[in-house]
Amino acid sequence: MTRPRPLQIITLSCCALLGSCGDRELYPFLPEERPEPKPEAPEISADGLNIIPGDMPDNAAKFLPVSEKIFAKLKPVPGGDLEPYTETVPGADNATFEMLPIPGGEFTLGTPDSEADRSADEGPQKKIKIEPFWMASTETTWGLYRAFMENGKNRNKDGTLDLDGNKLSPEAPLQSNPDLVDAISQPTPPYMPMHNSMGDNAGYDSKYPAVAATQHSASKFCEWLTAQTGHYYRLPTEAEWEYACRAGTTTAYSFGDDASKLDEYGWYFENSDGSYQPVGTKKPNPWGLFDMHGNVSEWTLDAYLPDYSKHPEGSVNPFALSPKRYPRVTRGGHWDSDPQELRSGQRLPSDKSWKNTDPQDPKSIWYHTDNWGLGFRIIRPARNPTLEEMHLLWNTGPGERF
Repeated sequence: MTRPRPLQIITLSCCALLGSCGDRELYPFLPEERPEPKPEAPEISADGLNIIPGDMPDNAAKFLPVSEKIFAKLKPVPGGDLEPYTETVPGADNATFEMLPIPGGEFTLGTPDSEADRSADEGPQKKIKIEPFWMASTETTWGLYRAFMENGKNRNKDGTLDLDGNKLSPEAPLQSNPDLVDAISQPTPPYMPMHNSMGDNAGYDSKYPAVAATQHSASKFCEWLTAQTGHYYRLPTEAEWEYACRAGTTTAYSFGDDASKLDEYGWYFENSDGSYQPVGTKKPNPWGLFDMHGNVSEWTLDAYLPDYSKHPEGSVNPFALSPKRYPRVTRGGHWDSDPQELRSGQRLPSDKSWKNTDPQDPKSIWYHTDNWGLGFRIIRPARNPTLEEMHLLWNTGPGERF
């Protein structure tokens, strides 16, 4: 007679035990498994946005309750002509920044074939309409950004408050009824000084532009800013950025085609001494905006498309979104760029190599510590968005890694 193997013995024993249970319910002490309710994704209204068809980013539905609370605090946009104003940020020790009116109008997006050093991704040229908005006169500085970055709270990897001591298990943003500003997803602590000892070891001096933030981090900063001020802030679209940079001009730079004049208007490889410089120390463009050429390159909202063929002619502020983290569009060139990289129409897509030395696994969604020439500036549209628009444009990242 063959002796049963151990597995067969266990199986037979279990069967005998189960058979003896009859019709009784097994393990009645176990709690009933109930799926955790998930917030529904907001439907994105197409009425106020001209999104170029493509895959949409994640809806970030768990953050919708935070967006709803901020939306309820938005102040009306004043009627009439836009006027410059100075904003004060309570959460940044009452630091201030200047917002300048950008008139609406029509312009030609992209560069002509005849422009020197032009790349194929700068065309075909398209006539685009832009609605009025305010734009920060300078790039966002450490004086504003540092309070957002070093927020003094225990954070999960996604930036939600870490209430259970496990950074890999994010809690609901409004769990335990935190303060609204704390509920906003904010960066985990940087693992190295984000100023990279630039500016003659000036540290986080408030005169210098904040650098190495991801597009996701820059958008969440705009959300944080909005919650404190009641004014809706976001990153500019690529079309809005170029329109503001050109300031009514059609030349390679906002001051003309002569690159020898760059010294007067921007910081770049030949005059920066290998470092970023204090904002607003060169001449502004015709609309009063400083450092649109050089110092640090600037994030836009757009996912990078290889050209403008999908941009509808005559449309109002078209832009592209994507669920992918790379590539996305930066503009303006930086302190280590060559002159041709500071042109009004030049584009630079983001790249995963911007995080090569990040030791974390997975890599941070907040920092690009291999790009010390990367910054951003903010805008405020001349009309308040719908809740759906606002939520979407603050949550276009972090996106899938590849």
